[in-house]
Amino acid sequence: MAAAVSRRINAALHVEATGDGESRHDIGVADSPTAKRINDAKDNDVWVPVQEGDVPGHSSRPLLFRTMKVKGSILHPYRFVILLRLIAVIAFFIWRIQHKNRDGVWLWTMSMVGDVWFGFSWVLNQLPKLNPIKRVPDIAAIRDQYESSASGESKLPGIDVFVTTVDPVDEPILYTVNSILSILATDYPVEKHACYLSDDGGTLVHYEAMFEVANFAKLWVPFCRKHCIEPRAPENYFGVKRQPYMGSMQEEFMSDHRRVRREYEEFKVRIDSLFNTIYQRSEAYNRKNTKEDGVKATWMADATQWPGTWIEQAENHRKGQHAGIVKVVLNHPSHKPQLGSPASIDNPFDFSNVDTRLPMLVYLSREKRPGYNHQKKAGAMNVMLRVSALLSNAPFLINFDCDHYINNSQSFRAAMCFMLDPRDGQNTAFVQFPQRFDDVDPTDRYANHNRVFFDGTMLSLNGLQGPSYLGTGTMFRRAALYGMEPPRWRAAGTIKAISKTKEFGESTLFIDSMLDGANQEHSITPTFLEETVNDELTTLMTCAYEDGTPWGRDVGWVYNIATEDVVTGFRMHRQGWRSIYCSIEPAAFRGTAPINLTERLLQVLRWSGGSLEMFFSHSNAFLAGPRMHPLQRVAYLNMSTYPIVTIFILAYNLFPVMWLISEQFYIQRPFGSYILYLVAIIAMIHVIGMFEVKWASITLLDWCRNEQFYMIGATGVYPTAVLYMVLKLITGKGIHFRLTSKQTEACSNDKFADLYVVRWVPLLIPTIAVLVVNVAAVGVAIGKAATWGLFTEQAQHAVLGMVFNAWILVLLYPFALGIMGEWGKKPSILFVLLVVSIGTVAVMYVTFRGIYPSSDWSAIAASLGKTEPVVGSPGKT
Repeated sequence: MAAAVSRRINAALHVEATGDGESRHDIGVADSPTAKRINDAKDNDVWVPVQEGDVPGHSSRPLLFRTMKVKGSILHPYRFVILLRLIAVIAFFIWRIQHKNRDGVWLWTMSMVGDVWFGFSWVLNQLPKLNPIKRVPDIAAIRDQYESSASGESKLPGIDVFVTTVDPVDEPILYTVNSILSILATDYPVEKHACYLSDDGGTLVHYEAMFEVANFAKLWVPFCRKHCIEPRAPENYFGVKRQPYMGSMQEEFMSDHRRVRREYEEFKVRIDSLFNTIYQRSEAYNRKNTKEDGVKATWMADATQWPGTWIEQAENHRKGQHAGIVKVVLNHPSHKPQLGSPASIDNPFDFSNVDTRLPMLVYLSREKRPGYNHQKKAGAMNVMLRVSALLSNAPFLINFDCDHYINNSQSFRAAMCFMLDPRDGQNTAFVQFPQRFDDVDPTDRYANHNRVFFDGTMLSLNGLQGPSYLGTGTMFRRAALYGMEPPRWRAAGTIKAISKTKEFGESTLFIDSMLDGANQEHSITPTFLEETVNDELTTLMTCAYEDGTPWGRDVGWVYNIATEDVVTGFRMHRQGWRSIYCSIEPAAFRGTAPINLTERLLQVLRWSGGSLEMFFSHSNAFLAGPRMHPLQRVAYLNMSTYPIVTIFILAYNLFPVMWLISEQFYIQRPFGSYILYLVAIIAMIHVIGMFEVKWASITLLDWCRNEQFYMIGATGVYPTAVLYMVLKLITGKGIHFRLTSKQTEACSNDKFADLYVVRWVPLLIPTIAVLVVNVAAVGVAIGKAATWGLFTEQAQHAVLGMVFNAWILVLLYPFALGIMGEWGKKPSILFVLLVVSIGTVAVMYVTFRGIYPSSDWSAIAASLGKTEPVVGSPGKT
């Protein structure tokens, strides 16, 4: 509570940080009293508290979070417009059936099928959004209940923190060490949480980086505690120019700040030099210890050979072939605070009133063997789940990608507010935080922030059974990951029976630990690494441990699918568990997003391909069972089928090709009425979007970027995902999706340099084709209007059709900038290119129209496959 009081008292005090780093996100603005009043005012304009009522059987326990619902003045009109649009869509289909186009039946039929799917997918997307709910954690309440005892001992349960990484190049090691440092420094009882790093590459550089982290943490963690630093990842903290000082020792802050920053710069140099240091050390040892025909090993600092991957690949030391490794870098701390030493000549930092203990830190790399499917991230997470059960066995755990760090040191307590709440906390499987990102370009060209999804869709699912699991920034209940049923559905004696089953593998120690791990009041259990424990740890990490067990399906993270996160959450919801969406300010966690167009598209390809895999698996929403909320089932059905819509979107976007061939082409008659229906239906969906912008507290730019990137994905990424899925269904072979690279080419002069790098891949071709076709269609439409006369019926239809093409070009605007590379820095160049291209096509049309009379033009159309001229406009919808 003292830290919270200090934060409120000193929130207005800003300290200018030394250095020239550019602000990544202005914490001072986000956390200032003025900003808080503005945010509260926004909430009061949109959200109202729900009457919580009595809590049966728990009257003496305070509630740990507040529930908010959208004001009726916003919610009721929102629902009414949804109903009105549904009626309009039904009326539109009835009208189309009554006015069937006899001249182009095949086109009309295809258009009808597409429109039916559009309507169906819209219903799937919209129905789960009818009751958005916001839940706000009460951190003061959880402090009062669990940390206000006279002895000063915290009663909060233990947390195991999982961090996963694979490659120190694609996933820069500086991201990883900052993530670990933020975890070690988070504001949660030191003895109550432990941190695990899973290095799936088995490289020595990650292991030695953890020792560097442990040494620097002895300075960084007390500094954070002494001065209430936010955020607690040093790279991000020192990158912020202007920060509110939240501590109570202003006179010492600037001196400590300068010294810690200098130490951090030296720490970064050591981290950056690890590759060279390890290589040079290994070369020196190899010259002394390797025979002439021997293989060069990788050597550790203690003059022993590294058991993981060697620099020069060798049998049992190759990438993907090495023994399991578990190394405890920092042992479990004592339960009593250990105050630091006062300032002295040798030590300029006064930590005499600061607890200097550090949480437990463990490095592990699971066994890899040829011939085994190691199941990527999901397999690594399941190994960590088992290993942590023997080393700390906390009842709760939270997982991070290696590029995410803790931005709000109170985030663990915020999640605990939902897990320990007396209303239905025991039935909550996981708490999902939104993903927030640093270093995204200011205009968010490729919708990296994805606020419409995180602050709209996830918030609406909060009113059902809960949000889906999104892969990172998620706190889990260990019992739910073990596949146990929630208490409200659990048969008597189910937990006790777990200790007698061998379904979880052959490790007796692990099975015996499961009962304690399922107890939410359980703290971390320190384990002494005796020989028997080490043997069990080795067994738990072997490739064959899971053979013949339900691991990867009914236990742990789910296997054999690209979106293991969504499917794992689906399994828990199907069992009857619920989840909670928690959004706090400042944001709980922040990470790094790929701002290069190609990497962003490859990321979306993995998600969309995994969604289709989910639909064609045992995790299909139709097979969910009776414990899943009906609208939650609808939401999962939408998540697993949304890429299919690309078949029709791509067809509509390419219809203008026929406009270039035929004089007239009608999808529907009368064409004017058809356009009016479309305008009304499209206008209503935008009105619905504006309501969502209001209650989700997102900006209009966020909403526009979401619309634009959806079209970019639907024309290039989703077709590729559908093609991959078709090939998998035919061949039976799984889909391989490349790991998204977090490496950046940005330099000190331009932090967004990677935004303008063009990496050409086949994935770009469909969208480029759509772009070219619609530019040509606009030019032809202008040419026709000029040829026929602006006030003729044909010209008016051409102009109406051109509106559709122009709208597609607006939606593809970020993509067009992306493929321009460095020229994309000047959008005016793109505008000039479009005008020139459209003008050229229009002039060409007028010229050819003058050369070929109307009858000859029709003959050309017939020669291209038309038996007779088709009447109408170019398939504008």
